[in-house]
Amino acid sequence: MTYSRITGTGGCLPERVLTNAELERMVDTSDEWIRTRTGIRERRIAAPDETTCDLAERAARQALDAAGVAPSELDLIVVATTTPDKVFPSTACLLQARLGVGGCPAFDIQAVCTGFLYGMTVVDQFIRSGTVRRALLVGAETLSRILDWTDRATCVLFGDGAGAVVLEASGEPGVLSTHIHADGAYEHLLAVDGGISQGYERVAGGNAYIRMQGNEVFRVAVNTLGSIVDETLEANGVTRDAIDWLVPHQANVRIISATAKKLKLPMDRVVVTVDVHGNTSAASVPLALDTAVRDGRVQRGQRLLLEAFGAGFTWGAAYLVY
Repeated sequence: MTYSRITGTGGCLPERVLTNAELERMVDTSDEWIRTRTGIRERRIAAPDETTCDLAERAARQALDAAGVAPSELDLIVVATTTPDKVFPSTACLLQARLGVGGCPAFDIQAVCTGFLYGMTVVDQFIRSGTVRRALLVGAETLSRILDWTDRATCVLFGDGAGAVVLEASGEPGVLSTHIHADGAYEHLLAVDGGISQGYERVAGGNAYIRMQGNEVFRVAVNTLGSIVDETLEANGVTRDAIDWLVPHQANVRIISATAKKLKLPMDRVVVTVDVHGNTSAASVPLALDTAVRDGRVQRGQRLLLEAFGAGFTWGAAYLVY
């Protein structure tokens, strides 16, 4: 049987650090409120001339180096992002050109915070079918570009960054299962004001910002992530004891804690990075994974549960052997 196996990880955060103390001077909030409600202490903000593709390239090169794979060996490039550099071409194609390799398919996936897990599902199917041997999967965002810095409900939550993995075909177990879902009926709870076909001027007054009904999103996220944990365990015929590490979407430490409680996992077996980079949407799961791999917590042969929830609503999980 052919599995897709992660052979390298990478991550990139912009240099600019925006602390809670700075936000106190920008909007009606406090460090205590932000930390208590979200667990976030600081987030990274891209420089004015720094793009999603810039972050994606740095994370991608790290992952390729870790895997010992040259860009020319790639059969597929997928970028999960909701903040692409351009309407077209895709950020994946821009990244492909930066890496100096042409010919292989390259495309973007837009599932907001669940984008990386949607991407993993797609790449896994390509590899399992034998169509692809080596793939680069990146989650990258510059969410600061679509934040209203006068809206305290959202501007404290999000940050910029990128995370990447190289997935290769292997006879050894790797990705064991992925599970992705969506329900567009919840669109009104978490969305950006306007878009291209609606017209920014008509819908959003020339601006397009993230708007969120936080309490409602929190409630649905906790319930939905609990359900997908059960779905994933049942699909693999395993119990909670079969999980060595939970690598969750880094949106809110209370949501992360609720998922860990569902799994009866102590927090020292949960990778938490939301405190230092906030919610980086599609980048948050691969950034958390890369952090835990590089600091030695996640070891080869361990079993990981990755999960995420985002606007759409979309949600997903992956169970894998690292």
